[in-house]
Amino acid sequence: MSQKFILTSIFFTLLPLSVFSQNVLETYVAEGIENNLSLQEKNISLEQSLLALETAKSYFLPAVDFGATYNLSKGGRSIQLPIGDLLNDVYSTLNDLTASDRFPLVQNVSEQFLPNNFYDARFRITLPVVNPDLHFQKEIREQQVIVSELDLEIYRATLIEDIKTAYYNYCTAFKAIEVLESSEELVQRNLKDNQSLLENGKGLPASVLRAESEVENIRALMIEAENRRLNASYYLNFLLNKPLDSEVIYESQDIDQAHLQALLIEDNLDTRPELIQFSTYQQIRETSLLQSKRYWVPRINTFADLGSQAFNFEFSTQSSAYAFFGLNLNFPIFHGGRNQQQIRQSELNLEASNLQKNQLENKLSMNLRMAKNAVISSQAALKSSEKKLSSSEAYLRLVDRGFREGANSLIEFIDARNQYTQASLQQTINTYSLLISQTKLERQLTIDNY
Repeated sequence: MSQKFILTSIFFTLLPLSVFSQNVLETYVAEGIENNLSLQEKNISLEQSLLALETAKSYFLPAVDFGATYNLSKGGRSIQLPIGDLLNDVYSTLNDLTASDRFPLVQNVSEQFLPNNFYDARFRITLPVVNPDLHFQKEIREQQVIVSELDLEIYRATLIEDIKTAYYNYCTAFKAIEVLESSEELVQRNLKDNQSLLENGKGLPASVLRAESEVENIRALMIEAENRRLNASYYLNFLLNKPLDSEVIYESQDIDQAHLQALLIEDNLDTRPELIQFSTYQQIRETSLLQSKRYWVPRINTFADLGSQAFNFEFSTQSSAYAFFGLNLNFPIFHGGRNQQQIRQSELNLEASNLQKNQLENKLSMNLRMAKNAVISSQAALKSSEKKLSSSEAYLRLVDRGFREGANSLIEFIDARNQYTQASLQQTINTYSLLISQTKLERQLTIDNY
């Protein structure tokens, strides 16, 4: 393999701009959104919030319950009714006057307070008439649904950032291995040249030993790069909820300079889901404060019973069936100052929330500026590494030719090769460092292109 071919191959594998699309990365992001376990857990939390809202709404509707009791009893308190003593004398007189037995004598009655063989079955319908707590709880549940939705959006944005960063780290290690493999070909060729010179009596044993040392050094760097590639693939597969040993497909990534410049001039943080979520938390606290202040509003509930009660399981629409209606009023009079204390507690929570919101806004603004500075630094580093790669490539070409012709020493060749290898690796690292910085800036601006 010629030297020109090797150097040209290395150079084109390190180009920062690529004609390939980002379909592989898009696929991984889509898989992560669909399969990530933590994201699935967030979806469950959202469903729970929606169910809690439906539960809160159900309290405004009538509730219908069926209940029944059946009693068996013996003994206990009783009431004596002297019906015979009161009526028998009268009945006897009437019988004498009418010369008949039309008025029979009756016995005194003893009635137990505890009913025996008695049932009471009823449908109870209850409905709140005035209860501000129900309205406030409904509002809070609605706001909690928004919080859960925003929590899902926040984690989704973070997941996309993590997937893209993990994939870029994988690409960095993948390209580094390619650079080191190409460099290994150079040092292997240099080793063979020195061995040939030594065999022909024109070289030195020290030169062969130095060349062998360079070969081992490159191999050690390749092992390190391979381990980084494996670790990056493990983490990416973990985010995708796939087996850790699943194959990761490499695809060269494009740097969209126009998109990057647009990100650098964007400063709007109002759409950050973290801020919207925190504002929603504040609304929940404000609703709780209003609920605390409405403690004095009376709570009125109504109920109606439709049922039947009788002895010996008898049923009659005339004697056992009944309808019963009522209102229940609850009005606070004195609770030891608990209501005022609850109001003050809600006010303090709201004041603390306002301070926390200001702190969050400052933190997000700081993170955005830091992310922009990281992009600018990465751009400068990439531009510098591209120039350094070009010059080190030209220098290696000249030194290699001089070494073959005997004009340059082995030390000069090794130094030139090391410079080129380091420049190649640094250009690879800076290319994907810029992509990672762009990903972090997109996260700060909550820009989702997937």
